[in-house]
Amino acid sequence: MAQTVPAGPLAVRWGERLDVPPLRAGALSVARLELENAGSATWVPDGPRRVCLGYHFLDELGNPIVWDGLWTRLPGTIEPGQRAEAEVNVRAPLGRGRYRLAFDLVADNRLWFSEVGNPQPEVVADVQPRISRRALAVRGADEGSLAGLEEPVFSDESGPDAIAYLAPGVVPAPDWSRRVLDAHAEGYAAVGGSIEAGGGVLRRGAGELEPWAPGTGRIPGFGHPLLCPSVLVEAEAVWTEPVAGLPALLPPDDEPWLYDGRIALRMRSRRS
Repeated sequence: MAQTVPAGPLAVRWGERLDVPPLRAGALSVARLELENAGSATWVPDGPRRVCLGYHFLDELGNPIVWDGLWTRLPGTIEPGQRAEAEVNVRAPLGRGRYRLAFDLVADNRLWFSEVGNPQPEVVADVQPRISRRALAVRGADEGSLAGLEEPVFSDESGPDAIAYLAPGVVPAPDWSRRVLDAHAEGYAAVGGSIEAGGGVLRRGAGELEPWAPGTGRIPGFGHPLLCPSVLVEAEAVWTEPVAGLPALLPPDDEPWLYDGRIALRMRSRRS
């Protein structure tokens, strides 16, 4: 089918190829497509006048859910009339659901090509949970501290989807494993929550643990490491110095992550 493209410097004619792999919530995938420079301006991949590949996730009515997705560098300079094949990095939205995935080009510091009348090739994207087996392994926990969890955990040998890093004296709340796995299924690669210092006259690490005190829900942009976190096995973990003897993970720059105070751990009191 012939495509109507606008006259002027910034115009694109999309090819027939549009390959989008299955999408999992919050996960990175690579789509492949063809395109032609149908305008009068050369597309350059770098510099202040660069053109990048991008995408938007829309709902069924065309309303934007994620308007400005990741930008992907062009495979090279594309002259007017030239065709090219390209790969596009796509990070799926958080949460499963059906979306319209629309591809676009962006002229850096200027505009999206769709804003000047260019078509956007679309596919229906059924985003699935990031994890399906809900297999969580735990390292560092005391024997017996995981009894009574609403959702059981697995051994490291069973090939888990995620690994939680606890510490001696740390006891999860009964709903801890369920909340952790729900967050991973929603798309978060790293998940951390609150730490309640042990009761009694001496509370080990109480002052140090103040930022992680119970009583909050989700805090976007939480400005501290994630303590005793759970991390998907497919994600890279970057550790920092322990806090009050607890494993501390730096929130990843390139993956969705979550701090939720309702994901609760408690430290047993230790008297000296």
